[in-house]
Amino acid sequence: MVGQVLDGRYRVDARIAVGGMATVYRAVDTRLDRVLALKVMHPSLAVDASFVERFIREAKSVARLAHPNVVQVFDQGTDGSYVYLAMEYVAGCTLRDVLRERGALQPRAALDILEPVLAALGAAHRAGFVHRDMKPENVLIGDDGRVKVADFGLVRAVDTVTNTTGTVLGTVSYLAPEQIENGTADPRVDVYACGVMLYEMLTGDKPHDGDSPAVILYKHLHEDVPPPSAAVPGLAYELDEMVAAATARTPEIRPYDAVALLAQVRDGRGRLSEDQLDAVPPQALAAGHDNADDRTSVIPRALTTPRPLPVNEDEAPEAELHRTSRLASPPPGPRRRPGPRRGPMTIVVAVLLALGLGTGIWYINSGQFTEVPPLLDKTQAQAEDRLADAGLELGKVEHAYSDTVERGRIISSDPEAGTRIRGNDAVGVTVSDGPETVRVPALAGRKLAEARSLLKQDGLEPGMVTREFSEDVPRGSVVAARPADGTKVRAGTAVALVVSKGSPIDVPDVAGEDEADARAELEDAGLKVRIAAERVNSSEFDKGQVVKQSPDPGGRAADGDTVTLTLSKGPEMIEVPDVVGDSVDEARQALEGVGFEVDEDRGLLGLFGDTVKGQSVEGGETAPKGSTITIEIR
Repeated sequence: MVGQVLDGRYRVDARIAVGGMATVYRAVDTRLDRVLALKVMHPSLAVDASFVERFIREAKSVARLAHPNVVQVFDQGTDGSYVYLAMEYVAGCTLRDVLRERGALQPRAALDILEPVLAALGAAHRAGFVHRDMKPENVLIGDDGRVKVADFGLVRAVDTVTNTTGTVLGTVSYLAPEQIENGTADPRVDVYACGVMLYEMLTGDKPHDGDSPAVILYKHLHEDVPPPSAAVPGLAYELDEMVAAATARTPEIRPYDAVALLAQVRDGRGRLSEDQLDAVPPQALAAGHDNADDRTSVIPRALTTPRPLPVNEDEAPEAELHRTSRLASPPPGPRRRPGPRRGPMTIVVAVLLALGLGTGIWYINSGQFTEVPPLLDKTQAQAEDRLADAGLELGKVEHAYSDTVERGRIISSDPEAGTRIRGNDAVGVTVSDGPETVRVPALAGRKLAEARSLLKQDGLEPGMVTREFSEDVPRGSVVAARPADGTKVRAGTAVALVVSKGSPIDVPDVAGEDEADARAELEDAGLKVRIAAERVNSSEFDKGQVVKQSPDPGGRAADGDTVTLTLSKGPEMIEVPDVVGDSVDEARQALEGVGFEVDEDRGLLGLFGDTVKGQSVEGGETAPKGSTITIEIR
């Protein structure tokens, strides 16, 4: 597709990557003159409506997010057989590239990557959807060090893990046990995948390996993810705790979403010393690389080399200090004729006038202004010191909640960093109060609609609803909430609700009863009755009697549930073959062949006979299928 223009707007310049569902190209939006990434579905899949639906779902899902760590989608459309997404272009590499080139990472680098990933997933979880396919290939790292999560909204079928390609093998390494076992996916499957990625960043290897996807899946189901310190001796215990919490095989034990895991990660990081954060694991592939040329271009410089400290403008490097000494003296100009000599006072006045004029022009244009220094992520005291150093004052201090900026640190400044303002002016700042937290309200016993309304009033989101029997809670009311009532959670968290189906009823057995009797018995038990449209033949039950029921007899149903009854049409009537004059074997074969049972009546004279002289139902008449026809043998 390189060189083509899609929709008369997007010019394809180069191919970036190829996946199982789409190819990604670097392209130019000729209308807005900007570089972007164009994800184009393989034409062979574009004829499948389900694949196209998944593809478009990514655009709709990301459109609901406005987060700096999520790859944004600008546009979605079709051009002939091509279905495409126009997306933000991130120049850099994937986390998979980093792991392939660098092996294990220092804990500081691993956490620097993990935290923005969790922030992006946390925003998605609060918006009500799950990534379902978190892996290093979907974590993009820009050349400027920014971390972004890609491929939101692409739900991959669990049965694809039976494929043995390398791509799928990489995917199964990050599947949570409940995804493998029953295909369920809630925010905790993303938490599990992030725990596996953290293990891989700290050790350089996946926690479970095997010769086939089936072996890896088995280990996910039956083996815990080992602590990273088992592979990297001396690794801090707090890192083991992070991995263990995120990769617990029982979903209920894991943090309930990425926001909760992010809080744990930041808490654990705060307990690590600088030496523990900067410890170099033995598995780091770059341990002996002294030559800068050995580093490949796909690794962001921010992850491989420390940033140099800025040099003060008045402290020039040594090479700069000596540069002028190597310059030749300028050749002497032509000699000028001597003019009248100016007095010393005249020269002093001229110099003072020139200096005053230059100073005035400088002050008007630049001297009375100064740039607002960067204050983001600084404490209020640090911000005040920075402003004072720049000749500015700290102005209005406001507070706001933030999911990504630590409590007590600056979220933003007004004016923004780099803005030129007059000296001694005041700069306002907004200080983070940390993530907004609320308590789950008391929901037990409330009607479902009322519980949902309360959650929204308190800044929470109604989550998945499951139903179960309850002897104590009326039908349609909340039995329990998850997280439980009173739990302190972040605003916007989805709260799952368990709703009562009422007291269980043992379904009566009405097989063989007439429709009226069966209906009365079931309705007396508190159940509704539905009669199946089609009736079935039955040799056991007469016409109009109940042949079968759903739910089955003895099963559990809730008050008001519906039981479906299937009624009998009576036995199937079939024509009886005429076997008089046939041999016994021929008669038996003919009768049994159409579904009758056969009985022989030989009498005293037929003990040694072999010819049928009569039959209980004459040939050509009908009889119930499965009934017995007696043949007389003489």
